[in-house]
Amino acid sequence: MGNRQTVVGAFVLGGIILALGAIVLFGQINPFNRVVRAVVVLQGSASGLSIGAPVTFRGVPLGSVSNIELTFDRRTFTAYIPVTLVLDPHRVHRTDTKGIIGVEELVRRGLRAQVNIQSLVTGQAAIELNFAPSAPAVMHPGLSKYPEIPVQQSVLQRTQRTLEELPLQKMAENINKSLESIRILSDRLDEDMPALIASAQQTSNQSRVLVETANKTLDRLGTELTTTLSGINTMTSAATTQLNGRGADLHALLLNANTAILQTRQTLTELRSLTSARSDQRANIDATLRDLAAAAAAMRGFASEIEREPQLLLMGRQP
Repeated sequence: MGNRQTVVGAFVLGGIILALGAIVLFGQINPFNRVVRAVVVLQGSASGLSIGAPVTFRGVPLGSVSNIELTFDRRTFTAYIPVTLVLDPHRVHRTDTKGIIGVEELVRRGLRAQVNIQSLVTGQAAIELNFAPSAPAVMHPGLSKYPEIPVQQSVLQRTQRTLEELPLQKMAENINKSLESIRILSDRLDEDMPALIASAQQTSNQSRVLVETANKTLDRLGTELTTTLSGINTMTSAATTQLNGRGADLHALLLNANTAILQTRQTLTELRSLTSARSDQRANIDATLRDLAAAAAAMRGFASEIEREPQLLLMGRQP
């Protein structure tokens, strides 16, 4: 009887030893090592987070999730989800030998926790610890006996919250209204477009006809202008020839007139010498000589002016 009890006792002791070994090997828990417990309070969803989920610091394993609870505040009708963490301080090696820094001190230095999705396929989540002093430390005293690590929303959680706060219904209504307006505009364009195309085609044809008419008119005006310019050149040449001829004739005429005046003056001079200085004939002859001298001077001036500007014979003096 005693041997049988001894065998049973040894079997039970061996089972206990095997269970402890399995816990140490597979659960990564050393019952002889001191562990640190802390709590993270979630106000959102804890979907994907389960007991045994890893707790890491920038990817380095530090422990695991040991418990997940639900606490309801009857005063504010707010639900909280305290998540208990078991941390192994021996996984952290320090550069000094002053002992382990407490969770409260790490929180004051900016330690924060995030719930990150490990796999989008399975939806499993993990707790990620990191220092973020700029993130506000929202605490929930009285929910747990363990020191609390404030929660910082992850990028995925912020994106999810932003998407939840978007007025999707109103946006969908606006999109529907915009699509309806586009459909109405498309129908109206289908009705008005043929008339617009026909009007544009007609305008284009009229513009083409106008351009062709303008080109023909310009060609005709160019030809007429060339003919007119040729006529003006011919007339100018003829006028120049006539002016030159008239100038020569006028010059000969003036020379003849000047000769006649000189002869008349000479005759009057001879008559003057034959008359008495006090006679009336002598006075008349002197007046006639003065008039002839003035006429000769005027004819010489007129001849000089005609030689300089022959066009005076046609156009006269301009005022």
